Amino acid sequence: MKKNIKKQKRTRRHVKIRTRVSGTAEIPRLAVFRSNKFMYAQLIDDANAKTLASASTLPKKAAKASKKGVKKVDAAAALGKAIAEKALALKVKSVVFDRGGFGFKGRVKALADGAREGGLKF
Repeated sequence: MKKNIKKQKRTRRHVKIRTRVSGTAEIPRLAVFRSNKFMYAQLIDDANAKTLASASTLPKKAAKASKKGVKKVDAAAALGKAIAEKALALKVKSVVFDRGGFGFKGRVKALADGAREGGLKF
């Protein structure tokens, strides 16, 4: 029961954020999802309803993050750098950050800092 309440609260926060945050082809939305094990990031063009690029810390897609001893925060920072590289390959330099209803701390903040280090502007 408590799990459903937590999910409902996060969903409510995310909907509130989405009313204010929207991406375009020039300035896409960097959407973040955080599960207990992995993190996912997408560059989304909301005007055309298309995902421009995506990255995650899943073992098949990010071999560095799957090694034992790598902390989740470090994997999130590497994910931020990876999504920044994909964005720069698409000639996207600035994005709108969508934290997905999660608090801007820990892994979410590490992903944002990694993306900034990779060359993205928020």
